Amino acid sequence: MNGQGGSVAEAKTHNKKGSMSRGLKVLVSYLLIIAGATIAGFSVACILLPNDAIDYGTAGIAIIISKLTGYNLSLCVMAVMIPFLIAGAFLLGKRFLLRSLVGSTVYMISLQVFETLPFELNVEHFIAVVFGGALLGCGLSMILRSGGCIDGSEILANIIVNQMEKKTGKNISMTGILIGFNVCVYVAVFFLINMQNALMSLLVYVIATGIIDRFTDRFEAIKMVTIITQEPEGMIKAIRKEMNKTCTLMDSVGAIAGKNKTLICYVTYFELAKLKEMIRRDDMKAFITVSSVDEIIT
Repeated sequence: MNGQGGSVAEAKTHNKKGSMSRGLKVLVSYLLIIAGATIAGFSVACILLPNDAIDYGTAGIAIIISKLTGYNLSLCVMAVMIPFLIAGAFLLGKRFLLRSLVGSTVYMISLQVFETLPFELNVEHFIAVVFGGALLGCGLSMILRSGGCIDGSEILANIIVNQMEKKTGKNISMTGILIGFNVCVYVAVFFLINMQNALMSLLVYVIATGIIDRFTDRFEAIKMVTIITQEPEGMIKAIRKEMNKTCTLMDSVGAIAGKNKTLICYVTYFELAKLKEMIRRDDMKAFITVSSVDEIIT
Protein backbone atom coordinates (compact mmCIF):
# COMPACT_ATOMS: atom_id res chain seq x y z
CA MET A 1 0.00 0.00 0.00
CA ASN A 2 2.77 2.38 0.92
CA GLY A 3 4.48 1.62 -2.37
CA GLN A 4 1.29 2.32 -4.31
CA GLY A 5 0.66 5.50 -2.34
CA GLY A 6 4.21 6.63 -2.96
CA SER A 7 3.84 5.97 -6.68
CA VAL A 8 0.62 7.98 -6.87
CA ALA A 9 2.20 10.85 -4.94
CA GLU A 10 5.24 10.81 -7.21
CA ALA A 11 2.99 10.82 -10.29
CA LYS A 12 1.01 13.81 -8.96
CA THR A 13 4.24 15.66 -8.15
CA HIS A 14 5.59 14.91 -11.63
CA ASN A 15 2.35 16.11 -13.28
CA LYS A 16 2.37 19.27 -11.15
CA LYS A 17 5.96 20.04 -12.10
CA GLY A 18 5.13 19.35 -15.75
CA SER A 19 2.17 21.75 -15.61
CA MET A 20 4.31 24.44 -13.96
CA SER A 21 7.00 23.96 -16.58
CA ARG A 22 4.48 24.26 -19.41
CA GLY A 23 2.91 27.31 -17.77
CA LEU A 24 6.30 29.01 -17.47
CA LYS A 25 7.08 28.27 -21.12
CA VAL A 26 3.76 29.78 -22.19
CA LEU A 27 4.42 32.90 -20.10
CA VAL A 28 7.91 33.29 -21.58
CA SER A 29 6.56 32.86 -25.10
CA TYR A 30 4.02 35.67 -24.58
CA LEU A 31 6.69 37.94 -23.11
CA LEU A 32 8.88 37.27 -26.17
CA ILE A 33 5.96 38.06 -28.49
CA ILE A 34 5.34 41.35 -26.67
CA ALA A 35 9.05 42.25 -26.77
CA GLY A 36 9.34 41.28 -30.45
CA ALA A 37 6.26 43.28 -31.46
CA THR A 38 7.58 46.32 -29.56
CA ILE A 39 10.95 46.07 -31.31
CA ALA A 40 9.25 45.70 -34.71
CA GLY A 41 7.01 48.72 -34.03
CA PHE A 42 9.99 50.84 -33.00
CA SER A 43 11.95 49.81 -36.09
CA VAL A 44 9.12 50.71 -38.48
CA ALA A 45 7.96 53.95 -36.83
CA CYS A 46 11.30 55.43 -35.75
CA ILE A 47 13.80 54.13 -38.33
CA LEU A 48 12.26 52.77 -41.52
CA LEU A 49 9.46 55.25 -42.25
CA PRO A 50 11.59 58.38 -41.55
CA ASN A 51 14.21 56.98 -43.97
CA ASP A 52 11.92 56.34 -46.96
CA ALA A 53 11.44 52.61 -46.37
CA ILE A 54 8.43 50.54 -45.35
CA ASP A 55 7.73 47.17 -43.82
CA TYR A 56 6.84 44.24 -46.07
CA GLY A 57 3.81 41.95 -46.24
CA THR A 58 0.40 43.15 -45.08
CA ALA A 59 2.07 45.79 -42.89
CA GLY A 60 3.53 47.21 -46.10
CA ILE A 61 0.04 47.37 -47.63
CA ALA A 62 -1.23 49.20 -44.53
CA ILE A 63 1.63 51.71 -44.75
CA ILE A 64 0.85 52.37 -48.44
CA ILE A 65 -2.81 52.99 -47.57
CA SER A 66 -1.82 55.30 -44.72
CA LYS A 67 0.56 57.30 -46.93
CA LEU A 68 -1.97 57.70 -49.74
CA THR A 69 -5.02 58.50 -47.58
CA GLY A 70 -3.50 60.12 -44.50
CA TYR A 71 -5.36 57.72 -42.21
CA ASN A 72 -3.82 56.67 -38.90
CA LEU A 73 -1.13 54.02 -39.51
CA SER A 74 -2.00 51.71 -36.61
CA LEU A 75 -5.69 51.70 -37.65
CA CYS A 76 -4.69 50.82 -41.22
CA VAL A 77 -2.55 47.94 -39.91
CA MET A 78 -5.50 46.67 -37.85
CA ALA A 79 -7.95 46.93 -40.77
CA VAL A 80 -5.65 44.98 -43.09
CA MET A 81 -4.65 42.37 -40.49
CA ILE A 82 -8.07 41.41 -39.06
CA PRO A 83 -9.27 39.30 -42.05
CA PHE A 84 -6.00 37.33 -42.02
CA LEU A 85 -6.24 36.75 -38.25
CA ILE A 86 -9.77 35.37 -38.62
CA ALA A 87 -8.62 33.06 -41.42
CA GLY A 88 -5.62 31.97 -39.34
CA ALA A 89 -7.89 31.14 -36.39
CA PHE A 90 -9.84 28.65 -38.51
CA LEU A 91 -6.70 27.16 -40.07
CA LEU A 92 -4.21 27.14 -37.18
CA GLY A 93 -6.42 27.15 -34.10
CA LYS A 94 -7.31 29.36 -31.14
CA ARG A 95 -3.81 29.17 -29.68
CA PHE A 96 -2.38 30.78 -32.82
CA LEU A 97 -5.16 33.40 -32.85
CA LEU A 98 -4.52 34.42 -29.24
CA ARG A 99 -0.76 34.77 -29.69
CA SER A 100 -1.17 36.62 -32.98
CA LEU A 101 -3.79 38.93 -31.44
CA VAL A 102 -1.38 39.78 -28.62
CA GLY A 103 1.48 40.39 -31.06
CA SER A 104 -0.63 42.46 -33.48
CA THR A 105 -2.16 44.55 -30.68
CA VAL A 106 1.24 45.34 -29.16
CA TYR A 107 2.61 46.10 -32.65
CA MET A 108 -0.21 48.56 -33.37
CA ILE A 109 0.13 50.25 -29.97
CA SER A 110 3.90 50.49 -30.50
CA LEU A 111 3.40 52.18 -33.87
CA GLN A 112 0.99 54.65 -32.28
CA VAL A 113 3.36 55.46 -29.41
CA PHE A 114 6.64 55.52 -31.34
CA GLU A 115 5.23 57.75 -34.10
CA THR A 116 5.07 60.54 -31.50
CA LEU A 117 8.51 59.82 -30.09
CA PRO A 118 11.11 62.51 -30.92
CA PHE A 119 13.71 60.01 -32.14
CA GLU A 120 16.20 60.69 -34.92
CA LEU A 121 18.95 58.41 -36.23
CA ASN A 122 21.59 60.77 -37.60
CA VAL A 123 23.17 58.47 -40.20
CA GLU A 124 22.87 57.98 -43.95
CA HIS A 125 19.59 56.56 -45.28
CA PHE A 126 21.27 53.34 -46.40
CA ILE A 127 22.84 52.65 -43.00
CA ALA A 128 19.61 53.50 -41.19
CA VAL A 129 17.59 51.14 -43.40
CA VAL A 130 20.11 48.31 -42.92
CA PHE A 131 19.96 48.77 -39.15
CA GLY A 132 16.16 49.12 -39.16
CA GLY A 133 15.75 45.99 -41.30
CA ALA A 134 18.01 43.99 -38.98
CA LEU A 135 16.09 45.24 -35.92
CA LEU A 136 12.79 44.38 -37.59
CA GLY A 137 14.10 40.90 -38.39
CA CYS A 138 15.10 40.35 -34.76
CA GLY A 139 11.66 41.39 -33.51
CA LEU A 140 9.83 39.20 -36.01
CA SER A 141 12.11 36.25 -35.19
CA MET A 142 11.14 36.50 -31.51
CA ILE A 143 7.46 36.48 -32.48
CA LEU A 144 7.72 33.58 -34.93
CA ARG A 145 9.78 31.40 -32.58
CA SER A 146 7.12 31.93 -29.91
CA GLY A 147 4.27 30.75 -32.15
CA GLY A 148 2.86 34.17 -33.01
CA CYS A 149 2.55 36.28 -36.14
CA ILE A 150 1.96 39.97 -36.92
CA ASP A 151 1.92 39.72 -40.71
CA GLY A 152 -0.97 38.38 -42.75
CA SER A 153 1.14 37.31 -45.72
CA GLU A 154 2.47 34.31 -43.75
CA ILE A 155 -1.09 33.31 -42.81
CA LEU A 156 -2.14 33.60 -46.46
CA ALA A 157 0.83 31.44 -47.49
CA ASN A 158 -0.17 28.82 -44.89
CA ILE A 159 -3.72 28.74 -46.24
CA ILE A 160 -2.49 28.25 -49.81
CA VAL A 161 -0.01 25.54 -48.76
CA ASN A 162 -2.70 23.66 -46.83
CA GLN A 163 -5.26 23.91 -49.62
CA MET A 164 -2.68 22.71 -52.17
CA GLU A 165 -1.87 19.76 -49.92
CA LYS A 166 -5.55 18.83 -49.56
CA LYS A 167 -6.24 19.04 -53.30
CA THR A 168 -3.01 17.64 -54.74
CA GLY A 169 -1.40 15.78 -51.83
CA LYS A 170 1.80 17.78 -52.36
CA ASN A 171 3.66 19.76 -49.72
CA ILE A 172 5.04 23.01 -51.12
CA SER A 173 7.25 25.65 -49.51
CA MET A 174 5.86 29.07 -48.58
CA THR A 175 8.89 30.81 -50.14
CA GLY A 176 7.48 31.33 -53.61
CA ILE A 177 4.12 32.52 -52.28
CA LEU A 178 5.70 35.06 -49.91
CA ILE A 179 8.08 36.35 -52.57
CA GLY A 180 5.19 36.77 -55.03
CA PHE A 181 3.11 38.60 -52.41
CA ASN A 182 5.92 41.01 -51.58
CA VAL A 183 6.78 41.60 -55.23
CA CYS A 184 3.22 42.91 -55.61
CA VAL A 185 3.72 45.15 -52.56
CA TYR A 186 6.96 46.63 -53.92
CA VAL A 187 5.49 47.16 -57.40
CA ALA A 188 2.66 49.07 -55.71
CA VAL A 189 5.18 51.16 -53.76
CA PHE A 190 7.12 51.86 -56.99
CA PHE A 191 4.07 53.15 -58.88
CA LEU A 192 2.03 54.69 -56.05
CA ILE A 193 4.80 56.31 -54.00
CA ASN A 194 8.25 56.45 -55.64
CA MET A 195 11.23 54.39 -56.77
CA GLN A 196 13.44 55.23 -53.76
CA ASN A 197 10.84 53.94 -51.31
CA ALA A 198 10.49 50.74 -53.34
CA LEU A 199 14.26 50.09 -53.43
CA MET A 200 14.75 50.90 -49.75
CA SER A 201 11.82 48.64 -48.87
CA LEU A 202 13.30 45.80 -50.91
CA LEU A 203 16.52 46.18 -48.93
CA VAL A 204 14.49 45.92 -45.69
CA TYR A 205 12.92 42.68 -46.93
CA VAL A 206 16.26 41.10 -47.84
CA ILE A 207 17.88 41.98 -44.51
CA ALA A 208 14.88 41.17 -42.29
CA THR A 209 14.19 37.78 -43.91
CA GLY A 210 17.89 36.93 -43.69
CA ILE A 211 17.78 37.56 -39.94
CA ILE A 212 14.53 35.59 -39.59
CA ASP A 213 15.92 32.60 -41.49
CA ARG A 214 19.01 32.65 -39.29
CA PHE A 215 17.08 32.55 -36.02
CA THR A 216 14.05 30.44 -37.01
CA ASP A 217 15.75 27.75 -39.12
CA ARG A 218 14.16 28.87 -42.39
CA PHE A 219 10.56 29.21 -41.34
CA GLU A 220 9.43 29.30 -45.00
CA ALA A 221 10.50 25.68 -45.58
CA ILE A 222 8.43 22.54 -44.97
CA LYS A 223 9.31 20.91 -41.63
CA MET A 224 9.81 17.16 -41.27
CA VAL A 225 8.97 16.05 -37.72
CA THR A 226 10.26 12.66 -36.56
CA ILE A 227 8.59 11.29 -33.43
CA ILE A 228 9.88 8.18 -31.65
CA THR A 229 7.42 6.76 -29.12
CA GLN A 230 6.18 3.49 -27.65
CA GLU A 231 2.51 4.59 -27.73
CA PRO A 232 1.78 6.05 -31.18
CA GLU A 233 -1.98 5.38 -31.46
CA GLY A 234 -3.20 8.44 -29.54
CA MET A 235 -0.72 10.70 -31.31
CA ILE A 236 -1.74 9.46 -34.76
CA LYS A 237 -5.43 10.08 -33.95
CA ALA A 238 -4.66 13.59 -32.63
CA ILE A 239 -2.62 14.50 -35.73
CA ARG A 240 -5.43 13.32 -38.03
CA LYS A 241 -8.26 14.89 -36.01
CA GLU A 242 -6.74 18.19 -34.89
CA MET A 243 -4.42 18.92 -37.84
CA ASN A 244 -6.12 16.98 -40.65
CA LYS A 245 -2.78 15.41 -41.56
CA THR A 246 -1.43 11.92 -41.93
CA CYS A 247 1.97 10.50 -41.05
CA THR A 248 4.28 7.61 -41.89
CA LEU A 249 4.62 4.88 -39.24
CA MET A 250 7.65 2.60 -38.98
CA ASP A 251 8.96 0.03 -36.51
CA SER A 252 12.20 1.00 -34.75
CA VAL A 253 14.42 -0.38 -31.99
CA GLY A 254 16.30 1.66 -29.40
CA ALA A 255 19.51 0.37 -27.81
CA ILE A 256 18.06 1.03 -24.33
CA ALA A 257 14.31 1.55 -24.71
CA GLY A 258 13.81 -1.45 -27.01
CA LYS A 259 10.97 -1.59 -29.54
CA ASN A 260 9.48 1.76 -30.56
CA LYS A 261 7.39 3.26 -33.30
CA THR A 262 8.74 6.08 -35.46
CA LEU A 263 6.27 8.61 -36.88
CA ILE A 264 7.20 11.04 -39.66
CA CYS A 265 4.94 14.03 -40.34
CA TYR A 266 5.33 17.06 -42.65
CA VAL A 267 4.01 20.45 -41.48
CA THR A 268 4.49 24.17 -42.08
CA TYR A 269 6.36 26.35 -39.59
CA PHE A 270 3.20 27.68 -37.96
CA GLU A 271 1.69 24.19 -37.67
CA LEU A 272 4.90 23.02 -35.99
CA ALA A 273 4.12 24.90 -32.75
CA LYS A 274 0.68 23.26 -32.61
CA LEU A 275 2.16 19.81 -33.23
CA LYS A 276 4.76 20.28 -30.48
CA GLU A 277 2.05 21.25 -28.03
CA MET A 278 0.01 18.16 -28.93
CA ILE A 279 3.02 15.91 -28.41
CA ARG A 280 3.80 17.43 -25.01
CA ARG A 281 0.17 17.07 -24.01
CA ASP A 282 -0.28 13.45 -25.12
CA ASP A 283 3.16 11.85 -24.71
CA MET A 284 5.84 13.38 -22.50
CA LYS A 285 8.19 10.47 -23.25
CA ALA A 286 8.32 10.98 -27.02
CA PHE A 287 11.67 11.81 -28.63
CA ILE A 288 11.26 14.43 -31.36
CA THR A 289 13.52 15.85 -34.06
CA VAL A 290 12.67 18.61 -36.56
CA SER A 291 14.45 19.31 -39.84
CA SER A 292 13.83 21.61 -42.80
CA VAL A 293 12.93 20.13 -46.19
CA ASP A 294 13.80 22.06 -49.35
CA GLU A 295 11.59 20.05 -51.70
CA ILE A 296 9.23 17.09 -51.69
CA ILE A 297 8.91 15.19 -54.97
CA THR A 298 5.77 13.08 -55.40
